[in-house]
Amino acid sequence: MEILQKKNIILNCQPKAKEDVIKEIGKIFCEDGYTTEKYTQAMLDKETVFNTAIGNSVAIPHGIEEGKIEVQHAGLVIMTFPEGTDWNGTTVKLVIGIAAAGDEHVDILSNIAVTCSDEDDVEDVVHSSVDEIYNMFAN
Repeated sequence: MEILQKKNIILNCQPKAKEDVIKEIGKIFCEDGYTTEKYTQAMLDKETVFNTAIGNSVAIPHGIEEGKIEVQHAGLVIMTFPEGTDWNGTTVKLVIGIAAAGDEHVDILSNIAVTCSDEDDVEDVVHSSVDEIYNMFAN
């Protein structure tokens, strides 16, 4: 199973509550067989102990350590918010939901760190097409 599918790149989202964004990501992960339903709660739980906004207008919601058993296949869901959306008092424009267990997690995070290393790069991603974003993150 591919870590990123083009249908899981959702462009030009309207601002909404962080919890609603996470639930939407969790629903996609579950429907596509990346995780069980319980992984959504693991992502919500993570936010209560750790703000997943990482700077440069990026948030990377993912599950708490205990939630990794709910991951069946590594996956990404990418959502762009050109107007920005509130994430624990920080405005984010790029949300990358991560489902991963074990070492996959580290590889995914390092790829995201490189691609989103400065705010101009993030703006480029936010205004890119599905195909362009897919090419940035699929490898």
